[in-house]
This record gives sequence, structure tokens and C-alpha cells, in this order.
Amino acid sequence: MAHSSDPQHTNRLIEETSPYLLQHARNPVDWYPWGEEALQRARAEDKPIFLSIGYSACHWCHVMERESFENEQTAGLMNERYINIKVDREERPDLDSIYMEAVQAMTGHGGWPMSVFLTPEGQPFYGGTYYPPEPRYGMPSFKQVLVAVDEAYRTRREEILGQAERLTEALNRSGSIESGDQDLGTDILDEAVQRLQHHFDEHHGGFGDQPKFPQPMTLDFAMSQFRRTGDLDALYLAELTLEKMADGGIYDHLGGGFSRYSVDRIWLVPHFEKMLYDNAQLLRAYLHLWQITDRTRFRRVIEETVDYVLREMTSPEGGFYSTQDADSEGEEGKFFVWSPEEIEAVLSAADAKIFNRVYGVTAMGNFEGKNILNVARPLDKSAESLGMSLEELTTRLVGMRKKLFNVREKRIKPGRDEKILTEWNGLMIHALAEVGVTLERDDALAAAVNAANFILASMSQADGKLYRSYKDRQARFNAYLEDYAAFIRGLIALYEATFDPRWLAEASRLTKIMLAQFLDAERGGFFQTGADHETLVVRRKDFVDNAIPSGNSLAAESLIRLAKLTGNDEYRAQAARVFYLMKSAMAQQPTGFGRLLGALNDYLSPSQEVAIIGDPADDATQDLLWEVRRRYLPNTVLALKRPDEESFLPLLEGRTLVDNKPAAYVCENYACKLPVTESEALSRLLEL
Repeated sequence: MAHSSDPQHTNRLIEETSPYLLQHARNPVDWYPWGEEALQRARAEDKPIFLSIGYSACHWCHVMERESFENEQTAGLMNERYINIKVDREERPDLDSIYMEAVQAMTGHGGWPMSVFLTPEGQPFYGGTYYPPEPRYGMPSFKQVLVAVDEAYRTRREEILGQAERLTEALNRSGSIESGDQDLGTDILDEAVQRLQHHFDEHHGGFGDQPKFPQPMTLDFAMSQFRRTGDLDALYLAELTLEKMADGGIYDHLGGGFSRYSVDRIWLVPHFEKMLYDNAQLLRAYLHLWQITDRTRFRRVIEETVDYVLREMTSPEGGFYSTQDADSEGEEGKFFVWSPEEIEAVLSAADAKIFNRVYGVTAMGNFEGKNILNVARPLDKSAESLGMSLEELTTRLVGMRKKLFNVREKRIKPGRDEKILTEWNGLMIHALAEVGVTLERDDALAAAVNAANFILASMSQADGKLYRSYKDRQARFNAYLEDYAAFIRGLIALYEATFDPRWLAEASRLTKIMLAQFLDAERGGFFQTGADHETLVVRRKDFVDNAIPSGNSLAAESLIRLAKLTGNDEYRAQAARVFYLMKSAMAQQPTGFGRLLGALNDYLSPSQEVAIIGDPADDATQDLLWEVRRRYLPNTVLALKRPDEESFLPLLEGRTLVDNKPAAYVCENYACKLPVTESEALSRLLEL
């Protein structure tokens, strides 16, 4: 990770725990973290604020630091004319979302590093993203921007303040959206899929042109639509995309896991950073596709990605780290790329020929003279051209990949942001709980349990509320809506994986806090910040599913699932109020509401509950559980009671063994069919 190590400069960021802020702690810029000290000084000195927002794995953040923030002349200009604040967007999604919306409103686009100019009251009046050190490509230099904005603030104050006020009023609109018509029907889901098909890349999968993002939430929604309607076109959207991604350079063929996005439309050249949240969501998408198709190649992607998460992204304390950088040794992607000579130095000549054929390795290369590994053609075609069976080729490649992985492990690895975020951990707990029980990966399930225990022990406040971020034994920042909702969803998944009532009790407890802190009782939906959060220029509601699900989408999904398990209809009613607010938007812009559409599918579909009565150690009980878990049943909840346990859920009340055998009760809206004791009979009921 790029940062100045010049000991003559030390600013206030040296006291922070965020790796991103610490990267800038020795810049000559007089950086402040966000807080009252910086805002007060801006007001006292009547200076505008320069707010820079980024994150540790951001390549262009490193570039702007190197070019501008480490430059003495530029830093002098910043220090003389501005109060400078640096924010880690992963620690402070509230600030990031407010000011990103402002930048997008002003410029029509956004991204990181985000560069925003604020009044001393925190109101935005000018902004952009990356600025170069010298004018180029029609962009002014950063120094020119600094001078021009300062002069405008000094000489056109009334105009600037008026613009800031108008922009702030516009930012407030998300919190005052009114519910539309409350007639929710499956036509919303059908229209959304039709619009997805219009933007679908039928050759390479995914949506749009380039850069191309995985969009696992949208793919999951398409699979849920297939499950509800049998629409094979909806399934094709997901299957082709996930297949092409698994072949492309966006997937790490040696170490497992996915990069953030592809800079091209064919998934070949990734932006090499790896994010915990992408891999959590893609694990679930591939798992669901495997449940539908039973294709071995998808299972391998899941297994390898789990291995990556457990190996690279799991802290000794139990939580999951946030990101791995795109850069190593100052070069983007250096850790991941290969030359033919490097491969030939590891593998035998015969194996190197096979490997290079399969993974598209050439002397010319496909990325700055080196090679990003990708499956250049279908494996069966490569096997045929190499004169071997597909099974033989697949088996031989396993050994080759292992040898190259072991050599790659000796390279200098990309930097890793070791912050532990409640929201992202919730997403990964959810994924590993599902994968662990479905693929019988006890290590994955154990990691999910450990992470949940860690958050409850080390990221909980004295009053039971959650913290957002943890690093260096310090938990910081009040948790946001998305933290609560994602962690609650992970806890529900843990209950359905382990049937330990503790997880459901914790989910219910945190749901009460979520409703008390974030619910807009008047209009419906949830604010991103809690009732006791510091006052910012606006209090937003976040509805759009971008790279990470919005807090409202996660809250709606968690409330629906919890309502099914507990019978609490108030949870379902509050989820519905989120749908009413976004009814027209999610049908018209489905790629921005993938998780919310999936939650709506769950809300509109018949509620299916499966209650198993039996000892989990009994093979007959496991057979019944397997019949449920091997299938893709997105709208089904699963509960289990041991024969000697008290019922703690309405779904389990009055359920008993049948003829002293483990039994399954399949219910719809709590009206249950006759219990069955054989897996074949359960299979028939689940397919009805």
C-alpha cells in the first residue's frame, strides 16, 4: 500500500486504527479525522473544508496520495486554504453515502477517491473524484481546483452558500419519500426480469458493457424468479454470468476468490482488489446455482472461495478482514500475473504446455506483457485438442494449480485491510452458514460461528448495541442500519444451520434495537443512522443495492425471515412498508434493487416452513435435513426441535416424533401437511 514514511511529517491520523487513514498519517497534509475538532476549526477560521474519502484497497486513492498528498507544495496549499479531513468510507458509510450522492448530483458520476468541498457547517458545494497533479485529458490539476474553489468561496460567498443549501435540501429527499400505492403484486418481479433481459450481455453474461461488475444480488433475484415461475430465461441470466465469471480473470484460479470487477466486458482483466462483501455474496450465488444445476464446476468455485476466505481473510480473533489490495510492490496485479517462463520454471515441459493452453498463457501476454490466468476455451475442447479425456485433464490441472499456488505464496502479497466490519462480517456469516451445512464444510460453519461470537463479545456496547468497526483491539463507531440488518440475517442463517436457539434469540434482541433506533415510524422504511447518532447535514435512507445490499433491503429480508420463524406479523408489516416506498423504482431499475427484489419475492411467495423433529445426531434426521438443504428453496425456513426439548417457536409447538421416528412437517403459512418420516416422501412434499 502506498504511503509516505517520511518521519518529519506526522498528522492527527497517526492516532487512528483504520489502515486507510494510517496510510496518510505521515503526509505533509494537516489531515484531521472527521469530528468536531475539525469542524470547529473550520468555523473559527472561516475556511472551507476539503473532504477526501477513500479506502485502503483503492488503487486510484494510492495514486492521488502519491501525486498530490505527499507533494510538499500541494500540501502547503491545502494547509493554508482549507481544513482537510480524511475519511475511510468503510468505517463511515454515513458520510460516504451523503457526500457521494452530492458528488453524483454535481458531476453525474462518482467514485473513489472522492474529493468534496464543504462549508464549515458540512454542506457540500463542489466535488469530484480523482484529480491529476497536472492538467490532462481535459481535467484541471488538483492545485488548480484548490485555488479556484478557494477563490470562489472568498469572492462569491453568497452564491456558494446558496448552492450548498439547495444541494443539502435535495439530499434530504431520501428521508422524506412517501409510500405509493400499497398494492404489491408479482407483476413487479416479472417487469424487473424483463428489464434485466434487455440489458443482459448474451455473449459474456452480466449487464451492460464495461467496466462489468458481478452483481450477485441481481443474479440471486433471477434465480429466485426461476424458482417461483420456472422461467428458464431468468435462470440463464444467472448461469451464463456465473459461468463466464468462473472462467475469467476476475476469478483467482490458483487461490480462489473474486476480484472487485472487470475493466472489460469479458471478465478477463480485473481490478485486482478482493473485497470480503463480494466474496460473501458470490459464495451464496454459486451455492444456489449449484443447488439448481448440480454442476461440479460450480461446487469447485465455492470450495476454493471458502478456502481463500478461511486462509486469507479470517483473523485469529474470529472476525473476517475487509479487503486485499490491488497492488503489491507498487504495481497493480503483480502478485497474480505470470509469464510463460515463470510457469515453465515450476511445471514440467509437458504440464506447462497443457497449463498454458488451458489458461491462455502466451509470450505476448494479456495484461501489460504478463498473463492473467483465465479459462480461454471450454475444458472439454482443450481436452480434445490435447488428446485426453476431460476427467484426466481436470485431475492433472489440480496438481498443476497447487504447484503454482505454492510458488506464488512466496511472492510479496498485496496489502490487507484488517479492519473487521460488522456489516461485511454479517454477509460472510450468512454465506458460510449456508455453504457449511449444504456442502458439509464443518470448517466453514465453525468460522461463521466464531465470527458471530466475536462480534457479540468484542463489537457490542455495554447497552447491547453494536459497533461498526474493530481493529487493534478497539471497537469504534456506532453501528449503522446495514450493520444490524446484515448481522441479524447472518444470525438467522446460523440458527437454520445449527438449530442453536441462542442465535435466534440474539437476532430477535438486535431486531428490537434496530426497530427502535432506525425505523421511520411515520413514513416507513429505515434511516441509515440511529436515533442517537451524531447530527449530520442530512439523515438519509439508503435503498439502492450497489456493491453491498442497502440497509433497507437487508432489513426487509431479515424481518420477513424472522417473521416466518417466530410468527411475529409486525416484522412482516414493517418489511412491507419498505416495498411500498420503492415499488415503482425496483421494477424500473432492477440492477439497483437486486436484494430488495429478492426480499419482495420472498414476501409475495407462499410462506413455506419446514419443522424437523429429531436428534441431529440420528442419521434419519440428517436424511430429512439433507432433502431440504440440497434444494434451492429461497422462500423456505427450516427449524428443528430435539425430542426432549421445549418448543420455543410457534412452528415447533405440538410437533412430535412419529412412531418414534424423526419426522418432517411441511407447512404453508403454518398450516401443515401430515408429517413424513422418509426422505422420499419429504422430497415429494417439497416439490409440490
